Amino acid sequence: MTPALRLALVLTAGLLTGAAQAQMTDATAIVEAANEASYYAGDDGRSAARMMIVDGDGNRQRRQFTLLRQDVADGGDQRYLVVFSRPADIRGTVFRVEKHVGESDDRWLYLPALDLVKRIAAGDKRTSFVGSHFYYEDISGRGVGEDRHALIETTDDAYIIESTPRDPAAVAFARYRTRIDRDTLLPMRTEYEREDGEVYRRMEITEVETIDGYPTGTETRMTDLDSGGYTVTQFRYSEYDIGLPADIFSERSLRNPPREWLRRN
Repeated sequence: MTPALRLALVLTAGLLTGAAQAQMTDATAIVEAANEASYYAGDDGRSAARMMIVDGDGNRQRRQFTLLRQDVADGGDQRYLVVFSRPADIRGTVFRVEKHVGESDDRWLYLPALDLVKRIAAGDKRTSFVGSHFYYEDISGRGVGEDRHALIETTDDAYIIESTPRDPAAVAFARYRTRIDRDTLLPMRTEYEREDGEVYRRMEITEVETIDGYPTGTETRMTDLDSGGYTVTQFRYSEYDIGLPADIFSERSLRNPPREWLRRN
């Protein structure tokens, strides 16, 4: 994404508010705007997150972590650092991402129990994120250009987009449909389908708050419809434009996370 396109999308998101907003008709532009609203609020951000993982039998696991994100000035690339604090058996686990628009992201996972830094291969980006129903790819987002997008319906409050993968062999789904709120441009529900049209995976934003002027999904739910299991993630104490330094996203932070930036002010 070029800086000019990103600026245009920000301006579009700011102008297209209220029930009477002008209607967008280009599917790719709508998806770009939704991606901007979801992953590019402010120049950087910090959130404390609580994750509840529930399997098909009702067994529960909890995770707690802090997410740091910084936009790279040129081209829409980003850096992410996710540092886990609870439970005790995964405390100190760190997930690091260098997101590259138009190319495969670089991802690493530090496992403190083994003192091991594991590089996550591009082919593993759609595997479980620390035992949850979210994938690694869900954390930093799927590239807009990886799919073809079609606007199949516009309602009073939402755009319905159908997306099909350009490389079907690289993914498990045949297509997915996203309901994008016309007011906030947040993707409120995404359903992943098999070739026969069966929905087997659903991601929803279940709570939204405006934080520092940005509509923000503060609770998300990912459901595995095959097993009946789901994961709910709640984001608290979110803030944007806090001036995160670039060096905290380095390889060194996998073993030595930036404690001063993990604490709430």
